[in-house]
Amino acid sequence: MLTIYGVYRSRASRNYWMAGELDLEFRSVPVIQARRLDDPSSPNAQINTRSPEFLAVNPMGLIPAIEDDGLILTESLANNLYLARKHGGPLAGQTVAEEGLIGNWTLWAATEIEPHAVKIVLTHDNGLQDTPAGKAVIAASVAALDKGFARLSAQLAKTAYVIGDRFTVADLNLAEVFRYAQTRDALFEKYPRVRAWLATCQGRPAFQAMMAVRVQEPE
Repeated sequence: MLTIYGVYRSRASRNYWMAGELDLEFRSVPVIQARRLDDPSSPNAQINTRSPEFLAVNPMGLIPAIEDDGLILTESLANNLYLARKHGGPLAGQTVAEEGLIGNWTLWAATEIEPHAVKIVLTHDNGLQDTPAGKAVIAASVAALDKGFARLSAQLAKTAYVIGDRFTVADLNLAEVFRYAQTRDALFEKYPRVRAWLATCQGRPAFQAMMAVRVQEPE
């Protein structure tokens, strides 16, 4: 059975969403971020990213991780690529070219979008979005994201989804990365194709089911 390590309020959301899309049976181990605990080393602490039992799974102490038939993978976007390849269906690449495009778009999102979008999330998480320093970080992040939004918008002018006319793991991976910038209304208004695409992705039942669990978790 597939095991997903990580709470829903983390990058594990990507893997929970993917498992839902594939209708996979899975076991959830709700590993929480150690930074969210007063004393993560306490014997009574919830299992967290510094817990020895989790470090045995991922020595880097980061969530999510998955274990599937003895195989351990520790990168959220790569986890989804593996699950798509293993289980097939419309979310997976149907040709070598599609496999290449799915990998290309996923790595692009990880390197060109996520580093900037995460800064926006962290600024809000730390309650700094209305401070001069926080506003400067957000403004710089939005400026850095503009080129990526333009590229995705240009692609969506040609195809309904990232690599064609069906939802694939590439859309899921990108949607979870672009979600980090979703507080920036003006950016999405500038690129309405991206906004409409993200709304379509997030309207999927598996995303809605994942979010229903996520919002029940403590912030």
